[in-house]
Amino acid sequence: MQTYDMPTRISPEQHGRANQKMNNETIHHVQNNSPSRRQEENLDEGFSAIAAKMYAEGLPAALVKTFRRYYAQLLAGETGTIPSEQALAVHALPKAEGLREYHQAGMAALSQTVMIKLNGGLGTTMGLAGPKSLIPVKEGHSFLDIIVQQVLHMRRQHNIELPLLFMNSFNTEAATAAALTAYPALTQPIPLSFRQHKVPKLRQEDFTAIDWPDDTEKEWCPPGHGNLYLALYTSGLLKELLEQGYEYAFISNVDNLGATLDLDLLGYIAENAIPFLMEVAARTAADRKGGHLAQDTNQRLILREIAQCPPEEIELFQDTKRYSYFNTNNIWLNLQALDKLLQQREGILDLPLIRNAKTVDATDESSPAVYQLETAMGQAIGLFAGAGAVEVPRTRFLPVKDTGDLLALRSDLYLLDESYRIQPNPARQIDDAIVIELDPEYYRTLAQF
Repeated sequence: MQTYDMPTRISPEQHGRANQKMNNETIHHVQNNSPSRRQEENLDEGFSAIAAKMYAEGLPAALVKTFRRYYAQLLAGETGTIPSEQALAVHALPKAEGLREYHQAGMAALSQTVMIKLNGGLGTTMGLAGPKSLIPVKEGHSFLDIIVQQVLHMRRQHNIELPLLFMNSFNTEAATAAALTAYPALTQPIPLSFRQHKVPKLRQEDFTAIDWPDDTEKEWCPPGHGNLYLALYTSGLLKELLEQGYEYAFISNVDNLGATLDLDLLGYIAENAIPFLMEVAARTAADRKGGHLAQDTNQRLILREIAQCPPEEIELFQDTKRYSYFNTNNIWLNLQALDKLLQQREGILDLPLIRNAKTVDATDESSPAVYQLETAMGQAIGLFAGAGAVEVPRTRFLPVKDTGDLLALRSDLYLLDESYRIQPNPARQIDDAIVIELDPEYYRTLAQF
């Protein structure tokens, strides 16, 4: 399987910006707080060994510069929150069901569209060491099997190429490539995958890059799906897609089988020249602790995570009537708009940072404590002028995060149709999302399941 590696390329100087917050939390940027010369010297001294380690792995300069910015935020430890007066409620978004008039425009744009699946995650939550996408989920088919069959069906139905790309991590690349050999019909002029970057795990005690001689791969981690943009840019794949005439990308998590290519939504972004469209769903009590959609005082859409909420406003944050939408992580992108933004910012988008507290060996809680510095793809919504959001039904959001979710999808609550799309069983008496909670003592892992 052809794949894109990450060539080293020089990216221009970064601009300074400061920092923030921690511990499985998002760090929101504080503007106009440039570090002093002494702080810069301390930063350079601490980061030099990290940079050397990254360059030794052949990682691109733009990634090293980006990681340095996040490292500075980690050192500063400043708490940046978004109070409610700066996170205004969003109401009355367009609904996907009302966009059927754009179906023909979607048909016209289909030949200029690619699908990208975020495939960097392992099934560790369910006790597996391999890619989550290879877990059997429905009628013996894995996530990957179903996605490939969906694409092959659309190719036959519409007589188009419709490239499918997997953004793999260094953890999932080899196993995914091996699994895709079962589909010789899945040919295309674009590589089937490109690799997410990797970044060093940092010791919690002193913020140095950890050494783990027993398994050096565990010294590294993926930097979150917010790395998608930089990975497309530094690999040269974004440039190749544009040169081959592709203008639109539909991006979603590999474990969300509700995220299928919808022609109405494609036509909507094409007809209205929307650079970035986020699919959101109605927030329920079960979603109240998750991030919500909002708009800033300039009426730009933003995402706010609970870690960005002042402690005294948590109750307001969890008010699902005030903040009524959550991000499904189904994203539609205009590739030309993305390329323009990356060129303007020289590859460095400066997305808010998430500091994830882990152990270096996720299977051994006694191993040293580390931080993984990550970003989220959806946070880019605030960077695109004219970005939008659309409310979609919960059927487009069917993530599998644990064995309870897996049980729901494997059951007869959902059916697999002839186009390999997951559909709610019409015999169901309840339309609401089904939540199954299994006792983790007995059913946390697939082996127990």
